[in-house]
Amino acid sequence: MTRKTWTIAVMGATGAVGREILSILEDRKFPVGKLIPLASARSEGTPLEFDGEEIKVQKLTPDSFKGVDIVLSSPGSKVSAEFSPHAVKAGAVVVDNTSHFRMDPDVPLVVPEVNKHDIGMYKRRGIIANPNCSTIQMVVALKPLHDAARIKRVVVSTYQAVSGAGQKGIGELEQQVRDLFNARDVTMEVFPKRMAFNLIPCIPQKDAFLPDGSTTEEKKMVDETMKIMGDPSIKVHATCVRVPVFNGHSESVNVEFERPLSAEQARELLRKAPGVAVLDDPEKMLFPTPMDASGEDLVLVGRVREDPTVQHGLSMFVVGDNLRKGAALNAVQIAEVLISEYLEAPRATVQ
Repeated sequence: MTRKTWTIAVMGATGAVGREILSILEDRKFPVGKLIPLASARSEGTPLEFDGEEIKVQKLTPDSFKGVDIVLSSPGSKVSAEFSPHAVKAGAVVVDNTSHFRMDPDVPLVVPEVNKHDIGMYKRRGIIANPNCSTIQMVVALKPLHDAARIKRVVVSTYQAVSGAGQKGIGELEQQVRDLFNARDVTMEVFPKRMAFNLIPCIPQKDAFLPDGSTTEEKKMVDETMKIMGDPSIKVHATCVRVPVFNGHSESVNVEFERPLSAEQARELLRKAPGVAVLDDPEKMLFPTPMDASGEDLVLVGRVREDPTVQHGLSMFVVGDNLRKGAALNAVQIAEVLISEYLEAPRATVQ
């Protein structure tokens, strides 16, 4: 009996998201026939473990994609912009986790629980964009509520973990905590202010602010939400804050609907929604936190309550693992849909 397997390349394999992609491919038993980890020249030869075997990282070049079926890409926007077209030209489909292609009208921006039907648009450019991590977890929670009562406006404040800034962000927070406890001077290289025991209302770390005073991260949440939900009438206002948490993004989300929707009705809709778990029992101190979400595939929702200051308003607290559902898992889920519903056959099969 012939079993289909696929040749998968991972661009940015040594980064935080790239490593998480490898872990999720293994956890979900994705039918990988051959794995090609790709990274910059300085990472060439780095050993990575996958499915019980050691695989060495290859240097990313324009010729890296021969025979590749799907590229899971997370190398940074400039690198993806340069190399994704080479992958497409070689016949691969690229699932890109950077911001470069997200707002391209010919590139689908996909969260499978929300707009799986858009994946077929990949045929236009050979590329599918993975949304921003904060946008992903929010729209997973918003979709069932929007279908029931139609969203007019969303006001969201995010509390984003340092893993969103990559391995260097994690390392800087860890080092700063060590330095403070040992009465040493704190150095800042990744973040613009001290991260340890502090909050920074500026994401990303550099060139963040736009002329209207918002940040590029906040604009992503606005633009991406409308594109993913397929409704440009939804108004979104975001404030994005980096917090001294290693992993797991949290969001305070206030929603105004066109039609009435009670807190209990919202909880029931969310309990039935794909990709969501409701943790909401104040009497038992049950509500989601980043620690609850870290390592989990589901988006956690709690603190659901009605907002009496607006007509048809609700507030809730939404938490997700930004490296998993906010990046790597979402990309792998897209790849799963590709091989089950769109790609006719891999380039090679094994017996």
